[in-house]
Amino acid sequence: MKGNSQAAISLAGVNLSLGQGAARVHILKDIGLNIGRGEAIGLIGPSGSGKSTLLMVMAGLERPDSGDVTVAGQNLGGLDEDALARFRGRNVGIVFQSFHLIPTMTALENVAVPLELAGADDANERAARELSAVGLADRLHHYPAQLSGGEQQRVAIARALAPDPAILVADEPTGNLDETTGQQIIDLLFAGHEKRGTTLVLVTHDAALAARCKRVVRLRSGHVDGEGLT
Repeated sequence: MKGNSQAAISLAGVNLSLGQGAARVHILKDIGLNIGRGEAIGLIGPSGSGKSTLLMVMAGLERPDSGDVTVAGQNLGGLDEDALARFRGRNVGIVFQSFHLIPTMTALENVAVPLELAGADDANERAARELSAVGLADRLHHYPAQLSGGEQQRVAIARALAPDPAILVADEPTGNLDETTGQQIIDLLFAGHEKRGTTLVLVTHDAALAARCKRVVRLRSGHVDGEGLT
């Protein structure tokens, strides 16, 4: 499968093994996938099928052993680590299951960090706007330990969206939250996707959540196993 110029993310012949020696495991097996600009994609599959690893490859956090990964028109294989980090900072927002906030920084500082790294001179003002947009205008100066799980994930979403990335990837973003809080977080993710035209790739084991996406891609044993919930 050749890269598609209209694709936000294009994968062709992607293979990835992790681990050393006898413990080495072939996680992704000849993956080919095109995700269009502005699409919302749900990635589903059994535990261990390679969903999170595939997301990390799309985000430029894991390099495949072979194959081509093109994101927002850039072939990631040609970038060194520094260039890849800069590219990620400008183009890819990432939301993890476990929030990944910096504990010694306030909510405002956590959201401002990627903006500062991108050279924004109004990082704090933009961070405050993003936090207000996710309902945390009164929590700007709280540290992660002073926030609930749902509030921490709101900070993480604000941080991911602050640089206005072309692509937003989320790995089980409601996995550590109760059902009501999780629903609010999902609503925020989809609102960010729809309002900004961001491409959204969502790893989930929740079929109802996957069904909110425009397309559902199933993984099984490291292969794309078709599309749709069944």
